[in-house]
Amino acid sequence: MQQDDLVALFDQQAPGYDRQWANTAAIRDCMYLLLDPLLSDLPRAARVLCVGVGTGQELAHLARAFPDWQFVAVDPSGGMIEACRARAEAEGFAGRCHFHHGFLETLPAAAPFDAATCFLVSQFIVDRALRVRFFADIAARLRAGGLLASSDLAFDTTSPAYAVLLPAWMRMMSNADVSPEALQRIREAYTRDVAVLPPAEVASMLAAGGFETPTPFFQAGLIHGWVSRRSATSAT
Repeated sequence: MQQDDLVALFDQQAPGYDRQWANTAAIRDCMYLLLDPLLSDLPRAARVLCVGVGTGQELAHLARAFPDWQFVAVDPSGGMIEACRARAEAEGFAGRCHFHHGFLETLPAAAPFDAATCFLVSQFIVDRALRVRFFADIAARLRAGGLLASSDLAFDTTSPAYAVLLPAWMRMMSNADVSPEALQRIREAYTRDVAVLPPAEVASMLAAGGFETPTPFFQAGLIHGWVSRRSATSAT
């Protein structure tokens, strides 16, 4: 899927996105439960970059958990960034946020961030070199030793285990507010528009993008999460 088509899709989904996936909130909440201790050693007034922030679910969670943090929220979908802004205003933390509508490379240079989040984003970059470049762009915006918390759909799609897990994953999603037609599109997208790769390969791309020892901290179904530290020798 081309960038413009992907942006248009998320613009279309933005108004009902949270409602559509409400039944999968337990997965997200479990990931956040494990994420908070990993980020708790950041400075009290840390600056955090949220890449592909969507409707701002992780932003809202982190704003509640760490009330002195400042955030920059980035998303190429205008519908998503406005939904994120509305959430921040409704929950009272918009004053700690800057909202940037655009791809990461359009974000103006600023002081390095202490950490970044990037959840279920890089999987949409099917070209390996471009995906590595994306991670490198995040690394370039972090201070040396800064943390990246990321997640993506990841699995060895050629393994017998995938044939077992994928139907169960689709049945789980069918319990969300997703139409049968949308489920079929998702199934097709997993083979065409989404780079579902073995977890070790995703970790290798994080390392190639300038992160030391990408460490798995979460896995639920097809979703895998890593915490990675920006290498002191990463290009800036």
